[in-house]
Amino acid sequence: MWSSKDVYYISDSTGILATNLGQALLCQFPEINFHEEKFPFVLNMEEARKTMDYILKQSSGRRPLIFSTIMNKELRQVFDSPEVELFDAFEIFLERLEGCLEAKALGVPGFSRHIDNLTMAKRVEAIHFCLEHDDGVKTHELDEADVIVLGVSRSGKTPVSVYLATQMGLKAANFPLTSEYLKEYRLPDGVLQNKKRAIGLTTTPEMLHNMREKRYADSTYAKLNTCVEEIATAETLFREHHIPIVSSAGKSIEEIATQVSQELGLSKKPASLPRKP
Repeated sequence: MWSSKDVYYISDSTGILATNLGQALLCQFPEINFHEEKFPFVLNMEEARKTMDYILKQSSGRRPLIFSTIMNKELRQVFDSPEVELFDAFEIFLERLEGCLEAKALGVPGFSRHIDNLTMAKRVEAIHFCLEHDDGVKTHELDEADVIVLGVSRSGKTPVSVYLATQMGLKAANFPLTSEYLKEYRLPDGVLQNKKRAIGLTTTPEMLHNMREKRYADSTYAKLNTCVEEIATAETLFREHHIPIVSSAGKSIEEIATQVSQELGLSKKPASLPRKP
């Protein structure tokens, strides 16, 4: 078994797909250390050969892994060498898909980047909404939100909301359950009126304690007992109001956001479709 491996992600576009594909596969091998580099926008033979020369020089016969999403067949052949292990996403998937669909693919690199003006406008609108409704601001406008993320302080509300807005085009607001609401055992009226679009974010007391200690070490706010009590009260509130709960413990922002959208049924609907409160 290899103890380490060099990995290269090459693309004639941003390289996001090649990187995501490779990392999704490589995470299944946690015992191996991977040294990763990305080469986006490889658009001509000169750039392809230069990139390949660099890869062979850096890896010096250790058969590096290459994950490619280059569309041009001639450019792809530059990396098809016995000195590397090439994982060509388009050769693996696109050619087979052409056969299944009995149709020829466009063959346009980075086609998903060509977003129409309406889609881009909705994405920008979602981002602005997220920034303007962060941390409990403008609760009187929550009826305009696609999703309302609730949770105690430092449970991950803001990064999840930002991801929902920037990557999924959803108008995401978030509201912190401060000691005021927890002690009074209540949710704000704006949330209660739109609770069908609310999601409760939680975590483990230990993880919350560690997060708070980094910001406010040795404070009552960061004590483990405080974290235990706040999480328990918040979760009870969520259950009482039939608000779905998603745990952020040990998960990436992408995983949490995906689970949030699934819990609320947002992954099955276009973000632009309005929902009734």
